[in-house]
Amino acid sequence: MAVTTWVTVFLVRLSRGAKVAEELLGERFCGILVTDRWSAYTWYPTRWRQVCWAHLLRDFEAMIERGGRSQEVGEALREQARQMFHAWHRVRDGTLPHAAFRVLMRPIRRQVARLLKAGQTCGVAKTEGVCREVLKVYDALWTFVRVEGVEPTNNTAERAIRPGVLWRQGSFGTQSAQGSRVVEAMMTVVATLKQQQRHVLAYLTDACQAAYTGLPAPSLLPCRPEAEEDLPTAA
Repeated sequence: MAVTTWVTVFLVRLSRGAKVAEELLGERFCGILVTDRWSAYTWYPTRWRQVCWAHLLRDFEAMIERGGRSQEVGEALREQARQMFHAWHRVRDGTLPHAAFRVLMRPIRRQVARLLKAGQTCGVAKTEGVCREVLKVYDALWTFVRVEGVEPTNNTAERAIRPGVLWRQGSFGTQSAQGSRVVEAMMTVVATLKQQQRHVLAYLTDACQAAYTGLPAPSLLPCRPEAEEDLPTAA
């Protein structure tokens, strides 16, 4: 699934591979992807990705639990992340200008790079591997610093997909391609309308009436001129 400024779109597929991600986003997508480090997103330019820091924090905690040199590296990385989030929260609540935030991030970025490089030779195989993986997408750790308006986590998408996950667990999923299309369409409609604070039942009523009378279906896009100017951000 993908969350943009104005719409949330679901696909029900048997795979979470790169082809499905490309199908979801489309060939003309030109926004910034806020994602985890799953390999399905490596086709998209690193410069226009933001790697989720919530996932990174979990990686740092795992490093700490392994003990030894891994613990030292993990604790140091966690402290840098805490400083970053403290500053970011000030940006979000309007008490720190984004330009000043960029300046504050310079020493933190240098320190994180140093620690990740050190972690590659810490003597704990799993930690070394994680550090190598993160360094491959290092630039994508800081897109939210470079581009104003980008979030450092994909928590928005994680929250949006939760109802779909719960539905699947409670209903055993779909049994046909047609069933999958119905489910992904309904989840897309409900999530998008709630996101725009529009009435779900009213929209579905209009959609059914349009289908019966042969008229075009009502649009899921908001009727706001400024919506056309927003750069889409997906997760």
